[in-house]
Amino acid sequence: MKKIWSLLISLMSALMVASPTSAKSIDDYAEESVPRLSAYLKINTINPPGNESRGVDYLSKILDSEGIGYEMVESAPNRGNLWARLRSVKPTRSQEALVLLHHIDVVPANRSYWSFDPLSGDVKNGFIYGRGAIDTKGLGIAQMQAFLALARSGEPLKRDLILMATADEEAGGFYGAGWLKDNRPEIFKDVGYLLNEGGSGRLFGSEVAVMVEVTQKVPMWLRLTSTGRPGHGSAPQTETSVTKLVRGLKRISETEFPVRVTDPVATMFEGLASYQQGAEQAASANIREAVKDTNFLLETKLKNPAGHALLRNTCSITTLEGSSKINVVPAEAHAELDCRLLPDQDPDRFLEELALIINDPGISIKKIMSFTPAVSRTDTELFRAIERVSEQFFSANVIPTVAGGFTDSHFFRDMGITSYGYSPFAFGPNEFRGVHGNDERLSVEQLKRGVRVYYELLRDFTVAR
Repeated sequence: MKKIWSLLISLMSALMVASPTSAKSIDDYAEESVPRLSAYLKINTINPPGNESRGVDYLSKILDSEGIGYEMVESAPNRGNLWARLRSVKPTRSQEALVLLHHIDVVPANRSYWSFDPLSGDVKNGFIYGRGAIDTKGLGIAQMQAFLALARSGEPLKRDLILMATADEEAGGFYGAGWLKDNRPEIFKDVGYLLNEGGSGRLFGSEVAVMVEVTQKVPMWLRLTSTGRPGHGSAPQTETSVTKLVRGLKRISETEFPVRVTDPVATMFEGLASYQQGAEQAASANIREAVKDTNFLLETKLKNPAGHALLRNTCSITTLEGSSKINVVPAEAHAELDCRLLPDQDPDRFLEELALIINDPGISIKKIMSFTPAVSRTDTELFRAIERVSEQFFSANVIPTVAGGFTDSHFFRDMGITSYGYSPFAFGPNEFRGVHGNDERLSVEQLKRGVRVYYELLRDFTVAR
């Protein structure tokens, strides 16, 4: 009998160790985030071509190790997407689900301009190094570790929680979030909220402001085609496809579109006013009056180009294509524009204005990509939860912001899902430079603290009390 009792005790002990509520704390998950991000950064998911299925394979192994089920799908060969769901308890399952979203793909990196291998994943001098450390593999690991810690805690949930990693965000999201929206709509049928990239804490001296993205300028990518008579480069013509295109592009580059302060932008500038000094503080607090001063606009463009871009429509000339041979005058020349429109801009009217600026019937304009504008409200349970956690960790105000760039959030705003750009990190003035630039890295302490911040936010918003 003693032998049987001893075996039963041993079995019960083993079951307790293996159970989701066994002793693994949020601090353990925070510490574990560092080697996990390091390994994630070593996986080549540069887009193009993407190869996000490599990242899906890595993330799925982590979920397997925690005994959490998931689904994955390729929208095209090697373009992988993954999602996992924690279910709420049935008696309280009446509240809308929350999605935690990050993208697996990263932008290219030119090794010649980096001081380390962009895919090294090195951990040294207090940082984790590699392309995607901030955008957005670091965010993805913070979400993952908080998600796993919540699952391990065994606390009952009042709403479903979905962890999602997608392909192709850096090229528009059409093989990732956009594809899932169109081809797996059942995933989102009970989703009311989504947290994605696009906002973060920012350090202003010793103070932190938590910037939560609620809307974006609307991207409109355009291809201009100029036509003319082809010929030999040895016999210059009066006008060619190339000279016409250069003339049209010069007109665009010299155009500053009218200033217009939208309500979300005014709210953002006013929220940031208390973090400014002197004249900048007064201008931010009354931005609609400040923009009437051309000197203020010029100074803002020089010192804060990202802030200046939120005050008007913009177009950047990004690609040029002419002849494939130096001695051939081409019949066609092409340029591509990355235009970003204010959320209230009529896109068709903008195209009409652009055609007037170019003022050349020999140059056609073709729309490559454009999204619809949408704003997420801030009078929600999730926004209030972000405010509480931001006060707890950073003693920080939460400021609704407008992003000059775009993220996958627009797909979900189109579905009526409240979507916020939110990151649990707090960056200093120079820490964000590596995003789409050189020497991207994330502080070890930022990542570990970010896991704890995200975990507390999830507990606040999803745990049944």
